[in-house]
Amino acid sequence: MKIYLSIAVAVLLMTGTVTAQHVNIGIKAGLNLYTINSDNNASYDTKAGFHAGLIGHIHLTKQLALQPELVYSGEGAKYTVAGVETKLNMGYINVPVLLQYMFDNGFRIQAGPQVGFLISAKSKTGSTETDFKDNLKSVDFALGMGLGYVNPASGLGIDARYNLGLSNINDNSTVKSTNRGFQLGLFYLFNHK
Repeated sequence: MKIYLSIAVAVLLMTGTVTAQHVNIGIKAGLNLYTINSDNNASYDTKAGFHAGLIGHIHLTKQLALQPELVYSGEGAKYTVAGVETKLNMGYINVPVLLQYMFDNGFRIQAGPQVGFLISAKSKTGSTETDFKDNLKSVDFALGMGLGYVNPASGLGIDARYNLGLSNINDNSTVKSTNRGFQLGLFYLFNHK
C-alpha cells in the first residue's frame, strides 16, 4: 500500500506542475547494465535489463532545471558457480529527482537522489526460478549522475547515467549489498521549448 501511495504522490507532483511555465512531460526507455556490490567480497557480474517510464522537465532558470521521473527499472546481477549461471532479476519502480545544468547547445549534466520501490525479485538457475523478494528491503536509495543531450528542435534526446546505491538492499542478512548500474536511454519531451 505504501508503494502505491508513494507512486501516486510522485505522479501527482509531476502532473501538478504541468500548468507552470517551461514545464515538459516526456517518455523514456533504454538499456540497464546493473550489478550488486557486497561487503563480503562476493563476485557478481553485470546483468543487462531495461528501463521505461515518464519524465518531467521543469525549467527553474535559463540554465537550471529539475527533472523528476517515474521509471520501471530491471536491475540485479548474475554469477556463476561450478559452470552454472544464476541470474538475479529485480524489478524496481524508481523515482529520481535530478538537478540539471543545461548548456546552450542542448547538452546537460545532472545529478540527484533516487528512491526505488522493489516490486519483484527472482533468481533463475537453468529452468528453476525462485522468488527472494522477502529477503530484500522494499525501498532502495541511490544517487544518480550523468550526461544528456536534447535536440532543441525535436525534443528527442539521449541520456547516460550511473546510479550508485546508497542503502543496504538485504533485509535478512548481515551482508551489506547495494545496487549499482549504468543506464543508457532515449527520451522524448512533448512540446519541448
